[in-house]
Amino acid sequence: MKPYGYVGEIKRFALVVVVASLLACASDGSIDPIRAVSVGVGLLSASTIDEEDVARAASAYARELDKKNQLAAADNPYAVRLAKITAALPDLSNRFNFKVYLSDSINAFAMADGTVRVYSGLMDVMPDDQVLAVMGHEIGHVKLKHSYRQMREQLLTNTAFQLVGGMNESLSRLTSSQLGALANQAIDARFSQEDELDSDVYAVRLLKSMGEDPHAMLRSIQTLRAKSGSGGGFLSSHPSNSQRIAHIQQAINNL
Repeated sequence: MKPYGYVGEIKRFALVVVVASLLACASDGSIDPIRAVSVGVGLLSASTIDEEDVARAASAYARELDKKNQLAAADNPYAVRLAKITAALPDLSNRFNFKVYLSDSINAFAMADGTVRVYSGLMDVMPDDQVLAVMGHEIGHVKLKHSYRQMREQLLTNTAFQLVGGMNESLSRLTSSQLGALANQAIDARFSQEDELDSDVYAVRLLKSMGEDPHAMLRSIQTLRAKSGSGGGFLSSHPSNSQRIAHIQQAINNL
């Protein structure tokens, strides 16, 4: 992680003071100085977290989510199908792991550690090439560090992570319900429109590099629009369908 400049350090410290003061407000509006110091120390420590720390937290989130959802066993038809689809991807074995949640939800998500989960409901409405396109989109969020930046922001602003003793100690202090709540916040958080469109383009280029039809990314959006409308599930945190389709088509034209 690149060191902050002198001015950056001053701005960062000032921000920590403001945030700590806000978080330390008592019920009557006054500031509890002891709590302010405690929160401030935690935030300052949190501001030093790096990609390894974020990935460690993401892995803990993923383990909790896997326990709370119905995970398809390796011999389940959905898992077998996903393994076949993702086998065509470039060598991602050291970074990514793909699994299926047995749920009617039309959704998929990725986390900073390379966890990628797709819901069986999405697989039910898409042929293999479109599922591959969605996987490419989720991989894009990780490769382009969207997932890292989003989760790091969550860690920086969540007082559950004081991080004075390091990420491992901070995670160990959380209960299962706390960890589950934080994990749900992470996967429900919305990426910026720019991030979403950039991940679409990443998927288009990935499909092309694999010798697959890049139009599959376009068709996946059309399928989602037909099956789930303009919002909900996978589409809920994404730009409008018409904007995405136009942007994907432009990316294809530029290949």
